Amino acid sequence: MSKVKEGMYSRKSIFIALFSSLIYLLFSWFLIGVRTDQLVLTAIFNICFFLSPVTRKFITGFSIFIVYWILFDYMKAFPNYTFNSVHIQDLYNTEKSLFGITYQENTITANEYWLQNGRTWLDILSGIFYLCWIPVPLAFAAYLFFNDKEQFLHFSLTFVLVNMIGFVIYYAYPAAPPWYYQLRGAHFIPGTQGNTAGLHKFDEYFHVNIFHSLYEKSSNVFAAMPSLHSSYPLIVLYYGIKKKSGLVNVIFFIVMLGIWFAAVYTSHHYILDVLAGIACAIAGIFIFQKILLRINAFNRFLHFYRSGI
Repeated sequence: MSKVKEGMYSRKSIFIALFSSLIYLLFSWFLIGVRTDQLVLTAIFNICFFLSPVTRKFITGFSIFIVYWILFDYMKAFPNYTFNSVHIQDLYNTEKSLFGITYQENTITANEYWLQNGRTWLDILSGIFYLCWIPVPLAFAAYLFFNDKEQFLHFSLTFVLVNMIGFVIYYAYPAAPPWYYQLRGAHFIPGTQGNTAGLHKFDEYFHVNIFHSLYEKSSNVFAAMPSLHSSYPLIVLYYGIKKKSGLVNVIFFIVMLGIWFAAVYTSHHYILDVLAGIACAIAGIFIFQKILLRINAFNRFLHFYRSGI
């Protein structure tokens, strides 16, 4: 135990933790400004890093997700609409032509149909499902961390890979969400703030500020295609099946369908966005399982990383 403590509190370990934290805060200050959530993240990292051997391994393993969060947060400094034109009208027209619904003698999108025909119970259910998009993957990752380190690494790296694919598409094809078209039409307004869209009904019903606080921190409004919200539950379900999680996979399946429906019901995504998110998840899983795992250098990296957690 003394050797473990000595390693935890060695000059090298203290330097790595504090230097990494300092660099992160400096980069944040320079790019987007330092906020409370960044300070909280830094504090959690350092507390876990030095608290005990178990918490140190835990935060080291979950650093994969921390890197993802940081990259997503830093997207604020490089809006995708400064690199390519935002797709608004053409995306709306394509959605309506492929998945349009005839309603009151007009062809409208599924988003517009639910905007006019919403139900309180669907507002509540959609909010509950949409709250699952991060807690469920993180809870599943935590389960894998303590029960199957190999699958934990596979799941975590697949999760990040799918996000990287999504981020590339965000910059190649900036896309406005349905709620933007409903509020602004085809007129592009740079710097538009995030919007809770249909999820505001959940907040209002329960007199809370959950979704408002989440979407006011949105990294980029014009990143609706693909819907990574739709990717995450599919990744969870895939690895749940690989892990033979039994009835838990039924819950994962229901959550997945619920998130897909909620994305459209609340006007955060078109059906096309959801399908693109599903495609990203499938592509990420395929690349990881069929390509990366067959590369010797990558497997050596996995072995090295696994030895540290």
